[in-house]
Amino acid sequence: MTVRTRFAPSPTGYLHIGGVRTALFNFLFARHHRGQYLLRIEDTDRARSTPEAVRQIIESLDWLGLAPDEPPVMQSTREARHAEVARELLAQGKAYQCFCTPEELAAMRETAMKEGRPPRYDGRWRDRDPSEAPVGVKPVIRIKAPREGETVIHDLVQGEVRVQNSELDDMIILRSDGTPTYLHAVVVDDHDMRITHVIRGDDHLTNTFRQVMVYDAMGWARPHFAHIPLIHGADGAKLSKRHGAVGALEFREQGFLPEAVCNYLLRLGWGHGDEEFVPRDRAIQLFDLKDVGRAASRMDYAKLTHLNAQYLRQKDPDAVTGEVLEILRRNGPLPHGAATTIRALMPDIQPRARTLLEAASMCGFAIASIPLAFEPKAAAQLNEEAKARLLDLADFLSEAPWERADLDKWLRDYAEVKEMKLGAVAQPLRAALTGSTQSPPIDAVLFALGREEALARMRAAAGA
Repeated sequence: MTVRTRFAPSPTGYLHIGGVRTALFNFLFARHHRGQYLLRIEDTDRARSTPEAVRQIIESLDWLGLAPDEPPVMQSTREARHAEVARELLAQGKAYQCFCTPEELAAMRETAMKEGRPPRYDGRWRDRDPSEAPVGVKPVIRIKAPREGETVIHDLVQGEVRVQNSELDDMIILRSDGTPTYLHAVVVDDHDMRITHVIRGDDHLTNTFRQVMVYDAMGWARPHFAHIPLIHGADGAKLSKRHGAVGALEFREQGFLPEAVCNYLLRLGWGHGDEEFVPRDRAIQLFDLKDVGRAASRMDYAKLTHLNAQYLRQKDPDAVTGEVLEILRRNGPLPHGAATTIRALMPDIQPRARTLLEAASMCGFAIASIPLAFEPKAAAQLNEEAKARLLDLADFLSEAPWERADLDKWLRDYAEVKEMKLGAVAQPLRAALTGSTQSPPIDAVLFALGREEALARMRAAAGA
């Protein structure tokens, strides 16, 4: 058997981080078993589904390295097939036409609630002849739910789950306008796509007991089900925007790396010993549904940020430079030589930054133009004595070899000759070069800016 999994989001909004974890688990399970991982866009809710949401879902998955192995299936293109299966069940006597009016259904719900029962359809058209139908009422098609015994799901995460069949009702599989219901369409699609494992959030578990009615009535083999717990906020409530970013592309905009996001989500409900840093290849090697916990997980943005910093430190400096340049370009064109300057800063930026946004912020001074905008604390460093010292230091450094090790030595020699502490030299210099009191080491800043730019900034800050 070739393992085939699918991720099946609805395009009614952005891709939620909980959906990302579901996609990741489907991807890893398929890769671990050398199978296929597919994508189905469940766009049958035409009132709420949008092309923009579809685009964002696909863009999010591409960014996360979770693109499907086959072109996405759009559920709305398969409505004829969904209707065909519904009518086949009707022809076999495993489904029936229901002519209840909206008023009758409302009365059923009201009676059930008054009697303290769950509001369910009472099956009044299950055994009636359609010839008795009232004039002008278009029927729906309902599947005949089993009435005796129980339905058992052998879930790969939740274990064995049972429901008494008396708790099930005859669900609608085809509406009166000929369109399929979601619970019916999903089953037909999963069967036709040859899905072997349905891995999804445990909020779908109750739906599974209704969906297996279609599998069983059609004589189709049920797939293996695995219902994974949801992700909550730190307060235990349903994860929402009040907790922080929840959309996949929000994390990208905030400077998180896709590999860090996936690693964090993998460890949010799945574990292998004490391993925290689990790159993609290792995750594929290790992933198994038996290691997925049953309890809801809590999103910890601080832990994600810490993990992101680890990935950022290990990432290829050229790749980080490219990402930082893209962020900086959001505010306009970059000056000539910006890429070279920022690449030279990377050995000192990567160990300090936690996100790409922080890295870009640390590099912001490198693309600034003279005259610099000085932060208040930096401006305070540039008193008249410091300005005179900057002019003297600029003349001194103009003769220096422009290599980082040499620049560090020349700064130390200057401080020694002037009988000053190195910090008394470096702090005004840092302010003059960056407009701030915080930056990478001053020798790194000098080297990255280059002789001409560094000396120009020093003299401009001194008012020359």
